[in-house]
Amino acid sequence: MKARDATAGATLTRWTVVAPPTLFLVVFFLLPALIVVAASFREPGEFGGLAPWPAHSLDAYRFLFGDVIYVEIFARSFLVAALTTLLCVVLAYPLAWLIAKSPAKRRDLLVLLVILPFASNFLVRIYAWIMILGPAGLLYSPFAVIAGMVYVHLPFMILPLYTNLEKHDPALLEAAQDLGASAWTRFWRVTFPLSLPGIVSGSALVFIPVLGMFAVPELLGGTGDILIGNLIKAQFLEDRDWPLGSAFSIMLTLLVLALAGLTAWAARRGLHGTQAVS
Repeated sequence: MKARDATAGATLTRWTVVAPPTLFLVVFFLLPALIVVAASFREPGEFGGLAPWPAHSLDAYRFLFGDVIYVEIFARSFLVAALTTLLCVVLAYPLAWLIAKSPAKRRDLLVLLVILPFASNFLVRIYAWIMILGPAGLLYSPFAVIAGMVYVHLPFMILPLYTNLEKHDPALLEAAQDLGASAWTRFWRVTFPLSLPGIVSGSALVFIPVLGMFAVPELLGGTGDILIGNLIKAQFLEDRDWPLGSAFSIMLTLLVLALAGLTAWAARRGLHGTQAVS
């Protein structure tokens, strides 16, 4: 009897802990996602939005796959996201390493400086870039879009890298040095492999938001810098073709999920390979 009561109490406790976040995800993630999926198979209304139920159609997906310009926009979006992620890794790694190797009393200040831009409004920071790039003649160009993307997302790469680098055991580098490894060899054979989880985490935090970003290309880019986020936003707010906008959103979500799954699979293979070598 006591064992049964203990089991019932443990089950109640588990559900008390699990139920609120599960309900939150169902209400604010799963249901909206299902609504978007359903909207993608509807017909657009005569004056925008959705046609009255039960009108349904595959025209949105036929239109999506039938015009090469949308494939080009998807490809351009992935290219911009990949380039932004790469530049964030290159710029964030030295800064994260510097913060991790700084005296403990200075680290909090340096981390605060990294996250300080979040204290100001996003649009204010983008308009600051308009004033910086405008006189130099760089506004409304691919360079302006990449610069704005890197500026906005750089902290999301620095923080995971710093968290990872801070946990590295200095004894590993000392052992490599005692074995005659040069500074570059110590970095490439010890520090960099250990920092890969931080790079992967930071890359996910940068790559995925950049794919859906529309404010930066719209404010800093030209007519040739339209990304998938701008296209989705235009379908919902300007053209009011909700089925087509929903289809774009679904395709973007599926591509991101496929990329995330591929990254997780590659990370597991790399981890197993490292364990096998060791």
